[in-house]
Amino acid sequence: MEHYAQRRKIDPTRGETLGDGTPNDANRVEIGPTRLAFAEWAAAGLTLPNLERMREYRLQRLVQALQARDYGGLLMFDPLNIRYATDTTNMQLWNSHNPFRACMVCADGHMVVWEYKNAPFLVGFNPLVKEVRHGASFFYFATGDKSAQEARGFAAQVDEVMRAHAGANRRIGVDKILVHGLRALEGIGLQVMEGEEVTERARSIKGPDEILAMRCANHACEAAVAEMEHFARTQIPTAEISEDDVWAELHKSNIRRGGEWIETRLLSSGPRTNPWFQECGPRIINNNEILAFDTDLIGAYGICIDISRTWWIGDRKPPRAMIAAMNHGLDHIRTNMDMLKPGVTIHELVHGGHQLAPEYWAQKYSCKMHGVGLCDEWPFVGYCDSWIDGAFDVALEPGMTLCVEALISPEGGDFSIKLEDQVLITETGFENLSTYPFDPALVG
Repeated sequence: MEHYAQRRKIDPTRGETLGDGTPNDANRVEIGPTRLAFAEWAAAGLTLPNLERMREYRLQRLVQALQARDYGGLLMFDPLNIRYATDTTNMQLWNSHNPFRACMVCADGHMVVWEYKNAPFLVGFNPLVKEVRHGASFFYFATGDKSAQEARGFAAQVDEVMRAHAGANRRIGVDKILVHGLRALEGIGLQVMEGEEVTERARSIKGPDEILAMRCANHACEAAVAEMEHFARTQIPTAEISEDDVWAELHKSNIRRGGEWIETRLLSSGPRTNPWFQECGPRIINNNEILAFDTDLIGAYGICIDISRTWWIGDRKPPRAMIAAMNHGLDHIRTNMDMLKPGVTIHELVHGGHQLAPEYWAQKYSCKMHGVGLCDEWPFVGYCDSWIDGAFDVALEPGMTLCVEALISPEGGDFSIKLEDQVLITETGFENLSTYPFDPALVG
């Protein structure tokens, strides 16, 4: 005889809201963590973020950036920039190649979302969104040979918002826009500025609640990796298990905790680990083989947790060459990580730190480190042979979060070691957020 209103509750022991301030209602519009994730975080003693404060912090970061650059507004099409500004979602992956949504933040704090016409309710939970419009779709699939006309209609709406909230200021940052849209904005006299620079730099400094959200997302990701490892170690020696079978476990475990998607398919085994970047497929993994992966996982709260591990699966000891490569990789990320602190420049990180052995140089990773937040983000810390003067003339600041990388891949070899940890820049140095252990068999 239980009432439906009780059945639909996520946590019947709580009141109207959960620990992160979201409604205690499994039927709510906004996506978020599941009961499993909340229970695991409580058991781990984690403090939950306050999402209302997190959303206000993000909007203020964008507003302050606009005011500092004297832009009247910022127009965003990138789904992750829209997520940052609004914390709303709508078919994120589909939207990434069919840009039907847009968000505009004005220098006075006014925020508009152009939403799918039949789903204006998807942004209703966030009071920071002051207007909901439609009409941002002018990609060819949706508007065909009238795309230019539709773009002009959209630009007229942008002009209306700019005149109401930016006055005579005609400077507008735009992140990613189709050609017809760019021409339409310029056609009405707007001065289009580089918006991606605004969003990447704004997103780079995480606020207190973003850091709490990242801690929770990291715990959920590592729990998912543990389930994938258990599956790999118990099933590969006894059955015909493919790379795809193992990778599916990570997807499943991520979704079960309220995670969202995985950006790549970077899991490979045995000789397919060299060269790196082969995507996982139907190959059957043999006992006594290496297995390497990079999570690239968009997890709880839309936070990216990007860690890499390499495992030896089997009952024999791994070859000495693998153990040597593993320890070289650990030296690489630990030595480079020890350089991290506020004030250290990207130039110093690129040109200093651990030097890879010559046999690993040709197939090294694309970078030593990179920013991370809602996805892989600015800044990019490459190797000295890819340095471009003026591209990254910045220093680290507290609140930045970085992934520290190592790919130890002997040229012409039959294996690669992939390692990566996620760290937070603190007031005095850094904190390694990643706690997942390295394979003791490969460490030797």
